[in-house]
Amino acid sequence: MQYVLLPCSLSSTFYKPVQILFDMDGTLVASTPGVMRAWRTFGKDYGFDAETAIESTHGVRLWDSLKLWCNLKDDAKIKAEADRFEEEVLKGGVVALPGAIDLLNQIRAGSTSTNPGWTIVTSATNVYAPQALSQAGIQVSPFTPVTTANDVTHGKPHPAPFLAGAKSLNVDPTKCLVVEDAVNGVISGKASGARTLASSTTTPREVLAASGPDWIVPDLTHVSVRWVEGKLEVTIRD
Repeated sequence: MQYVLLPCSLSSTFYKPVQILFDMDGTLVASTPGVMRAWRTFGKDYGFDAETAIESTHGVRLWDSLKLWCNLKDDAKIKAEADRFEEEVLKGGVVALPGAIDLLNQIRAGSTSTNPGWTIVTSATNVYAPQALSQAGIQVSPFTPVTTANDVTHGKPHPAPFLAGAKSLNVDPTKCLVVEDAVNGVISGKASGARTLASSTTTPREVLAASGPDWIVPDLTHVSVRWVEGKLEVTIRD
């Protein structure tokens, strides 16, 4: 099955991926206050500049970030501190971003066990991800598990996360659309061979543009999906 790209107007595009791979934090849900709270707590605990860490770790797997900024080497300690970090994020609150729930409901309308249409690929752990999604009021696909940091050896910007997400859907990654908000995520998606849609919810448009996504939108209210003869058709209004 091949994707089809059709011009709709000067500012709107139809795109037909086989499946859609969504990032979570910053794409579907907003957790920025909690993330900033957690990094500031850890900055005090470990003696590093939290503001620099906040800026440089966006979209990176938490385990990798904690290894670097907290100089952690023991796997058990890294896991324990990742759990503590994510507890701080949840305390700060997690909410659905504009357009996210409506867009996922549009996909669910035609989703089946053999053709789910979507899944989530996140740098978060398998402990935090379901709690964050639940707090934001987002239901995961009943057909495909969320791909988390626990499922890959290498995190974003390595292509491994999105390759794993595509594999979970039994689809060639080149036939997927990756939806991301972070430069590291866009790079990861492109490296996997997927087409990439960037949402400038947390990263300025000009910064995202430098990473080379196929499309950029302000948020997911500029994206809609419908099923046409059992296939996804995505409208992107950029």
